[in-house]
Amino acid sequence: MQSVCVFCNAFKGPNLSGLDPATGKLTRLYHPRLHKWTYHFRFQRSALIGRTAIGRTTIDVLQMNHPEIVALRDILMDGGLF
Repeated sequence: MQSVCVFCNAFKGPNLSGLDPATGKLTRLYHPRLHKWTYHFRFQRSALIGRTAIGRTTIDVLQMNHPEIVALRDILMDGGLF
């Protein structure tokens, strides 16, 4: 089961797709029941990097690299909790 981030979910709203920031093409968002996380995302320290159009679009639409979220990931990673 995937955990839900209230912060990310607020940005998602009813959106099922968005524009890929690299290509500008309409792209579906990552769906945890349909897609494999490691195929679409990777971490670079505490920032998420999109490996695919789905990954990039999801990160952008959900603002998954918002400075507050990245700072929280830093704290959790430093404490061995993430």
